[in-house]
Amino acid sequence: MGAFLQLVRDWNGFLEPYPWARALQVIVVFVILAGLVDRLTTGIIRRLVAHTETRFDDQLLSVLHRPIFTTVALIGLVLAVYEFDFPPDLLLATTSIVKTILILVWFVFGLRASGLAFSAMRGWEGRFEFVQQSTEPLFKNAVAVLLFVAGVYGILMAWDADVTGLVASAGIIGLALSFAAQDTLANLFAGVAILADRPYQIGEYIILDSGERGEVTHIGLRSTRLLTRDDVEVSIPNGVMGSAKIVNEASGVQNRYRIRVSVGVAYGSDIDKVMEVLLRVGNAHPLTREDPEPRARFRTFGESSLDFDLLCWIENSAQRGLVVHELNCEVYRRFEESGITIPFPQRDLYIKEMPHGGSGGPGRDA
Repeated sequence: MGAFLQLVRDWNGFLEPYPWARALQVIVVFVILAGLVDRLTTGIIRRLVAHTETRFDDQLLSVLHRPIFTTVALIGLVLAVYEFDFPPDLLLATTSIVKTILILVWFVFGLRASGLAFSAMRGWEGRFEFVQQSTEPLFKNAVAVLLFVAGVYGILMAWDADVTGLVASAGIIGLALSFAAQDTLANLFAGVAILADRPYQIGEYIILDSGERGEVTHIGLRSTRLLTRDDVEVSIPNGVMGSAKIVNEASGVQNRYRIRVSVGVAYGSDIDKVMEVLLRVGNAHPLTREDPEPRARFRTFGESSLDFDLLCWIENSAQRGLVVHELNCEVYRRFEESGITIPFPQRDLYIKEMPHGGSGGPGRDA
C-alpha cells in the first residue's frame, strides 16, 4: 500500500509542471468514475424494481443513464478547470457554462421522466383517475413550465445574476393574470376536480338543478357538454357544474334505474284487481328487469281517484321515456279491458234563479 501511494505521489510530481496533463488526468478519472456510478446506481435500482409488473421503472432507468453519467463527468470537468491558473472572470465563465450544461441535462430528464410518469398513471386503472387522456397534456405542460422556470432560475444563479427584480416582477405579473383570468381559472380547477372526483362520466345521463337533462358527451378542462333528448348540445362551464346539484341517473346500483307510472282509478274500484293488472303490465314489458321485480303501490286517496304507482326497473336510463310511454299505453288498454275506470275531475254547477224583483234584479216598474 505504501509503495502504491509513493507511486501516486511520484506521478503527481511528474505532472506538476503540466497543467493540461493534470486536467486531462482528472477528466479521464471522472469519466471512468461516471461509468462506474452509472452502472452501480442503475444496477441497484434495477434489482429493487425487478419484481414490479409495470414498465414504468424500466423506461425510467433507460432515461436515467445519461444524466448520471453526464453529471459525474461534468464534475470532473469543473475540477479540471481549476488545474489552470485562469483569471477569476474566465474561471467563473467556464464553470458557469458547465453548470448550465448540467442544468439542461437534468431539465431534459425531468421532461422525459414526467411524461413517462403521467403515461403510467393514466394506465393504472382506479388509482389516478384525475390523469386521463384529456388531462394528461395539462399536467405535462404544467410540469414543463415549472421545470423551465426552475431551470432558468438555476442558470441565472449559476452566472451570479441578480434575480430579485425578476422574482418580484414575476409575482406581480402572476397576480395580475390571476385576476384577469379568474373565471377561466375557476373553470379549470373545477374541471380538474370533476375529473378527479368523477361525479359523472361520459355516456351517463345527468339532471342538473336547473332542469337540464342529457347524456354527457364530453368532459373538458373548461366545460362539460350534454346532449339533450332533443338532440341539442348544451355546453356548461365547469365552474357551474362544480357548484350545481347533479342527479346522476346511471350511478348507484349498476345497470338499474327505477321508473314510475302513476295512475288513478275511480273510488269503488277493486284495488286488488288494479294492482294485479299493473303487475301484469310491468312483468310483460320486455325492457323491465325481473330483479328487482315490478311493484304496485297504493299511494294516496286523491280528490277524485285512488292513486297507484307502478314501479319498474330498467337497465338503461336512456330508455326511460320510451318505457314509460309504452307502459302508460298498456295500462290504459288493460284497464279498459278489465272495466277499471280512470276518473277525471268533475264539477257540478248549480244555477239558482233570483226571485222576481229581488236585490240586483230589475225593478217592478222597469
